[in-house]
Amino acid sequence: MRRFITAAEGLPQWTSPISHAVVVDRHCYLSGQLSLDTQGRLLPGTAAEEAHRAFEHLFRALAAAGFERSDLVFIDIAFLDLADLPQVNAVYERLFPAGQRPARTVYQAAGLPFGGKVKVQGVAVREAEAGGA
Repeated sequence: MRRFITAAEGLPQWTSPISHAVVVDRHCYLSGQLSLDTQGRLLPGTAAEEAHRAFEHLFRALAAAGFERSDLVFIDIAFLDLADLPQVNAVYERLFPAGQRPARTVYQAAGLPFGGKVKVQGVAVREAEAGGA
């Protein structure tokens, strides 16, 4: 089973030909999310504010795909300036309880789309149902 999530309530309209999420069996691959409004325009702010909005979009795409936040197993965070890591770590700690935090990578990029400060993407895996694969 493969499903492509190209639009969902509250998510930015893409100007690029990509999906917000792709579901393959029990896996959900989430495209990078930024601090954008529903028309796809950057909502600038501090790195913490932009990260929070980007995570809200990630969670909406996850829900539109039929997954839950607790299904996230990997998060990838790109920064325009890695000096913003402490601000984003504070957001991350609030969004993911201790002992339930996905694995993650962080790195500094030469630039992010729309001039954003933070971009987040991830992978989720749904647990197998009892008696199923």
